[in-house]
Amino acid sequence: MNEFLISPFSAITHPTTVQTSLYAYGSFAKFDPSGRYIGVGRFDGVASIWDLETRAAIRFLDGHVKTVTSLDWSRNSRYVLTSSKDWNVIVWDLAALWDPPQRYATIRCDAPVSSASFHPRNSQIVLALLSTGEVYLIDLRKTYRSRVELVEPDDGDEEGGRRSAMTVARFDPSGKHVFIGTHSGSILVFSTRTKAMVARHRIAGGAGSLKGFDFAKSGRRLVTNSSDRTLRQFIVPQYPHPDPDGSFLETELEPTHRFSDPINKTAWHTMSYSPDGEWLAGGAADPATHKIYIWDISNDGQFASTLDGGREPLAYLHWHPSKSSIASTTKQGNVLIWHSPNPERWGAFAGGFEEVDENVEYEEKEDEFDIEDEEETLKRKMKAEEEEVDIDTVIEETSRPQNLIVSNGDDEDLAWADEDPDEDAAGWTMKIIMDDEEM
Repeated sequence: MNEFLISPFSAITHPTTVQTSLYAYGSFAKFDPSGRYIGVGRFDGVASIWDLETRAAIRFLDGHVKTVTSLDWSRNSRYVLTSSKDWNVIVWDLAALWDPPQRYATIRCDAPVSSASFHPRNSQIVLALLSTGEVYLIDLRKTYRSRVELVEPDDGDEEGGRRSAMTVARFDPSGKHVFIGTHSGSILVFSTRTKAMVARHRIAGGAGSLKGFDFAKSGRRLVTNSSDRTLRQFIVPQYPHPDPDGSFLETELEPTHRFSDPINKTAWHTMSYSPDGEWLAGGAADPATHKIYIWDISNDGQFASTLDGGREPLAYLHWHPSKSSIASTTKQGNVLIWHSPNPERWGAFAGGFEEVDENVEYEEKEDEFDIEDEEETLKRKMKAEEEEVDIDTVIEETSRPQNLIVSNGDDEDLAWADEDPDEDAAGWTMKIIMDDEEM
């Protein structure tokens, strides 16, 4: 049943139980921005797209020869990016007329690719992290075609002049900056437009090697996963424009919250914010069970619940972009879809419907079951048939995400990203491919 119709004024809460399982043979699964599809990366080099309404795989993206390491969606879900240990990053167009889809673009890297992602505003800008600890910003637009390595300035502090390897890289939600975590526990911030470093942060108290980032949709909060088995949340500061002389902000970040398992001392595979940023889910790296820990950020980060998914260990999790649902992937390749069951409120469907807790004697109204005159019924039907029906107007789906930040022409970074835009416009449709046997 439609969650909004059941309770249109209810806030997003955390999931509590498994709704369904997808036998996808994947190593991770990620919702698309609309929340209708889910992309699954597999060990055999294939990525599959599943329709959550039919719970069936509708596309198979077969282009890699080794394990798929990451998958990302463009802002309106038309393009899908996959990276692999075979040194390739492939962009797929789901609006293609054929099935299976052919490659829309292929980026060949110099080493196995640990992760890759689209720019939030333009899918022709790609961020790639290599297994050798290097990060590249790749621009496929004709005007700006380039491949630039994001390099931490050598200030002589590192032993022997060697820089620490980069272990995680993410765009912030606006796309203005690239956040990079290093093996030594530092957070580096680069300008996407100029490729210059604008800030370097040390984490107060030390954190060990950084393993993962996740941003709240607003972009003001960042949570990190590190090798010391602790998740930390930070408030992201405002960054100045890149300085022409190469200087940058260097500060120490103090976490607002720390999240850990004080009893079992469990490490974390991954973490994900809820759509409103009020909840945080952490996927435990427990080798024997499937555990998801939930914290209530709005209640000072208090621990809220533990979700138990059985004996298949967890490998990855991702929160739905608009509702109380989580997709968690097991190490056996199954994808569990978690949801929060709602009691059926039938009064939401009809204003005059009255719900009762127990049986009551019903009093029939005088004219409630009177037989209507056939002539009046026929006249009403004829009048309804004469009314014109608009079949040309297309109503855009409200579930499709809108950009949180709109370019007004004054922001150089946003204007730069919007130049030479891609074809990922809202309202595109995926072609329905039918086999001859089904026709």
